[in-house]
Amino acid sequence: MSATVTGRSGSVAGVADSPAEAAVPATMPAAMYRSAGQLEVIEHPVPELGPTDVLIEVDYCGVCGSDLHMILEGWGTPDTIEGHEYVGTIAAVGADVDRWAPGDRVVGGAGQRCGRCEHCLDHRPSLCLERGTPGLEPFQGAFARYKRNDQAEVLAIPDGMSERVAALAEPLAVALHAATRSGIRHGQCALVFGAGPIGALLIAALRAKGIERVGVVEPNAVRRDLAVAVGATDAFTPEELPAFDQADPGGLSADPWDVVFECSGNRRAMEAGPSQLKRAGTLVFVGAGIERPKFDPNRILMNELTITGSFVYDEGGFADALELLATGALPTDRLLEPGAVPLSGMLDAMHGLAEGRIGGKVLVSPTGKD
Repeated sequence: MSATVTGRSGSVAGVADSPAEAAVPATMPAAMYRSAGQLEVIEHPVPELGPTDVLIEVDYCGVCGSDLHMILEGWGTPDTIEGHEYVGTIAAVGADVDRWAPGDRVVGGAGQRCGRCEHCLDHRPSLCLERGTPGLEPFQGAFARYKRNDQAEVLAIPDGMSERVAALAEPLAVALHAATRSGIRHGQCALVFGAGPIGALLIAALRAKGIERVGVVEPNAVRRDLAVAVGATDAFTPEELPAFDQADPGGLSADPWDVVFECSGNRRAMEAGPSQLKRAGTLVFVGAGIERPKFDPNRILMNELTITGSFVYDEGGFADALELLATGALPTDRLLEPGAVPLSGMLDAMHGLAEGRIGGKVLVSPTGKD
């Protein structure tokens, strides 16, 4: 007998008479994306559960840069619910769930991959041939009171870790994957373009892992100051970057770097990356953008540069992120904005992030937590 949320208020079919499960209503508040810049908080049916699904009551869901693209810029699919950086408490379980019980504190992890294609078998699930493309398919995310997941798609929040800190696991997993893709090692230096949440987390993670010199390029003073507060040793506006001879494709800037991470998605930042590298340096694209950059292939050729991308997570990215967060080595009090915003305050907070008035990670609480 499967466990599904029925239309009867407060009932979950096929599950034992647990007080936690009996409290699950038939509908929930959710922030529905309608069109560019348009969100509507509505009552939405609570997702039905399959045999191996769990229902998570969402405590917090972080606002990602991709959410700004989807919601403010219109990349998303209308009539869907965004949000993928979430933590919460299991409220109900399917009939065949054997890993979790109502009341367990969990982090929403990476979605399941096919497990069969060459990339999954090579332990690179971010490249799964059956993965979807963000914004191009319907999505029921966590900017809602409840989120459904397969039981294999969640991880336990470590004992002693707050839900607020655990909400950084997903974006930190993205940052750690970028570091993995770069191959950076002790004794090398890194320059990060863009000090949004991913860039700031990447700076903090690199410093925590022993990279002594980490610079940041960020035009916005709020985000630039945040980058310094979480560990950046050098800070530049784009205009302050060391000069280089554009007429000499084999030339170097006055102060080149071993690795450059492009986290902003900005075309000009993408184009500036190769000019700031040492010979045999590596440029990692982490941020997504619409505008297509132009590069001088001779600079790449003559300096034997490596240019690569970083999409979502390592295979064990969430576990690695939770492990790093549990050490206390990251300045989470600086990385997180104070408090949380309700669903009704999401759009204002998103505009604050997009306009650079807010620098840290914004947490949304569909359940009204601080």
